[in-house]
Amino acid sequence: MAFYLTRQTALKQLETPTAYQIARDEIYELDDDSFRFLASCASEEGCDNRDSAFIDYCLEEGLLTREKVVLKRPHLKPSPDPSLRYLELQLTSRCNLRCRHCYIGDVEPRELGLVQVRSVLREFEEMQGLRVLLTGGEPLLHSRFEEINEMLPDLFLRKVLFTNGVLLRKDVLNRLKVHEIQVSIDGMAAAHDALRGAGTWDVALDAVRRALDAGFEVSVSTMVHTGNLGDFDTMEKLFKSLGIKDWTVDVPCTAGRLRDNREMTVSPEEGGKYLGYGYGGGMHATGPGYACGLHLMAVLPDGTAAKCTFYGDRSVGTIGEGLRTCWQRIRPVRLDSLDCRCEYIEACRGGCRYRAELLENPQGRDLYRCSLYGLIDKAG
Repeated sequence: MAFYLTRQTALKQLETPTAYQIARDEIYELDDDSFRFLASCASEEGCDNRDSAFIDYCLEEGLLTREKVVLKRPHLKPSPDPSLRYLELQLTSRCNLRCRHCYIGDVEPRELGLVQVRSVLREFEEMQGLRVLLTGGEPLLHSRFEEINEMLPDLFLRKVLFTNGVLLRKDVLNRLKVHEIQVSIDGMAAAHDALRGAGTWDVALDAVRRALDAGFEVSVSTMVHTGNLGDFDTMEKLFKSLGIKDWTVDVPCTAGRLRDNREMTVSPEEGGKYLGYGYGGGMHATGPGYACGLHLMAVLPDGTAAKCTFYGDRSVGTIGEGLRTCWQRIRPVRLDSLDCRCEYIEACRGGCRYRAELLENPQGRDLYRCSLYGLIDKAG
């Protein structure tokens, strides 16, 4: 009996040979023999010459199927080292809300061109990328989003849409070709609306329910602010009861509009403990010995690239030069280069390096993370 690589399995030549189960967002590191065997399963003839225990495992994990699958898969070639696995693709700076904490602030509307988007996605796939976050502004406001949406099925990447939920009507969901939808919910009704505008909580929660009903995996992103500190236990119960895949909790950086709404900010002493909330795998990972962002880069609506969207004012180049060229200009931050020697460093990863810079403490620490681990007095 022949076996075939499933439609949702992509082989990636990262630092180690890898199988990526796109639908489940699972990475499987392989030895060379297993990688070659699975590569043979991508052929029109399939494969059948491996021990049954390994095949049974691959069938159970959704890497192999007995049904014939013939697809034109991307060429396999080694990734850069470190590999670029996660891409924040900021399609547009346009938005239909004026959130009081938005780090982008009030800027001239910009958007990536259709040719630019196609080129970036193809090169990211060629570099053995895993997951792309389609974001903004509000990505659904891109003038040619429908055409971008039609590009997505041909890419062996996990596609995640990050949205405020306002435009997630049933007809939009019926056409949407992503694996996951991430919605911003920043507290229960009063707290969320205080940040994002009257009535937006009901709209966002309805969007979450519609997306779940339509069969999408849904995750939620929450920012800590003075209005939602009493809501976290209630939010956790709500999100788990709904079946939310991941819940990401963070403290916003004092940038953009938040500079004019400082009454919404919480101190490290007060806000750090809320970083202990949230669950799931999160949106991107790092590696042992390195700070946040080892495998992450962002592309902004003006066509520039940066280590993440917060560092948008520190471009490493333009996508016209090529994604790989921009990526190779980013220098990963090693943990041993930080003035942090506490026992939690491997778990903390130095926190958010951009936020640490804004806090301007002598040690260059993300004091919110220090507070989470009970080290705020020592850090100060």
